[in-house]
Amino acid sequence: MLNKVTLIGYLGADPEGKMMPSGAEIVNFQLTTSQSYTDKETHQKIKKPSGIPW
Repeated sequence: MLNKVTLIGYLGADPEGKMMPSGAEIVNFQLTTSQSYTDKETHQKIKKPSGIPW
């Protein structure tokens, strides 16, 4: 099974890469996303998920 997620946002800091003992490279990064919607008022949610792609 494959899961695919597309996030659009801003990097909160420079990505940090490192090598694992197996030779695989991983990258840590912070991504800030925002979501807004309007009903009688304008609301905005800011989320800061972190990820480690490999």
